[in-house]
Amino acid sequence: MQQQLDTWIRAAIRWFGYEPNRDLSGWILLIIAFVLGLAIDFVITQIIRFIARRRPFQTITLLQTYVRWAFWVFVPSSLFLLATNIQSARFLRRHPVAEKSAEILFLITSTWLIIQLLKVAELRLIQQYDTTKDANLSQRKFVTQVRFFRRTIAIMVIVLGASLLLISFQGSRKVGLSVLTSAGVVSVVIGFAAQKTLANLLAGIQIAFNQQIRLDDAVVVEKEWGRIEEINLTSVIVRLWDRRRLILPITYFVETPFENWTRSDASIIGSVFLYLDYNIPVDKIRAKAREFAENDPLWTGESFAVQVTDTTPTCIQVRVLVSAPDAPSAFDLRCHMRENLIAFIRDEYPQSLPQTRLMLAEELKPKQEI
Repeated sequence: MQQQLDTWIRAAIRWFGYEPNRDLSGWILLIIAFVLGLAIDFVITQIIRFIARRRPFQTITLLQTYVRWAFWVFVPSSLFLLATNIQSARFLRRHPVAEKSAEILFLITSTWLIIQLLKVAELRLIQQYDTTKDANLSQRKFVTQVRFFRRTIAIMVIVLGASLLLISFQGSRKVGLSVLTSAGVVSVVIGFAAQKTLANLLAGIQIAFNQQIRLDDAVVVEKEWGRIEEINLTSVIVRLWDRRRLILPITYFVETPFENWTRSDASIIGSVFLYLDYNIPVDKIRAKAREFAENDPLWTGESFAVQVTDTTPTCIQVRVLVSAPDAPSAFDLRCHMRENLIAFIRDEYPQSLPQTRLMLAEELKPKQEI
């Protein structure tokens, strides 16, 4: 096949009035292969655009967004590598840079293309799930696992591509072979687990299976309340209530105790504390608090209690418990209950607000009979 192509190229060179030689024919073949790859890219792109206009698919849209540029360089690099493989041995000995460039370009573009295809597959799988609702526990679990495994496979693909790239160079071939031959790429990843970064990776695998946290879980970490925004291979990003971001190593959620408010159920019980005088009629407060709760749409009706939980020399502590469907609703419900109860006590029982009593010495003396 190489001789046939060489004959055609030589004939074309003579037709243009130039004297052909093997080196010139070889370079022209490589250029033709690269240009042919660009032409194939153009044709396939136009076909995909035509299909997308007639019948838009989510998969096609994702491919256009994430895979287009990787595909544009992958096809020419593949044909360029194919062209170097059919070149004569004499041409490759005289111009080793052509073969080496083709191998490097193909390895880089193929690795890039595979990573982008994994991204498309991940997005296609999780598009049908809504993770913004606390009640979607199984859906958030699935999305967390898909994202973690996509990133893990992407790391393995990068390690494999880098190993093959090292093998292509004579000076670093031993390094690349040692990576591939030490019981495979997976064993390399696990073998490096003594390193802190890949120890985090193993912690991520544990989280993916045990589900200590999931995307959009409500958690309390470092005395801060927030939601799990991202779970990366080595870190977790927590979106705090005031829109700050708290970045923690993923091992934190394996080694450190923390609160997960949506581990198995998003519902939560909120508490309101009131400090009142000893003369407050607790039954009246209990009845009014229940009325406020029943009129509030955030109350689920599952839990309610009004109890005197503590006493001090100057006042009593009254605790009100109300249930809410999730943490944000519980916070708002607590605020509503607190505001309404304070207004009720201020208007109906102002004498029962916390007071400090002072008794003068004269008042303590017994009254003298006249």
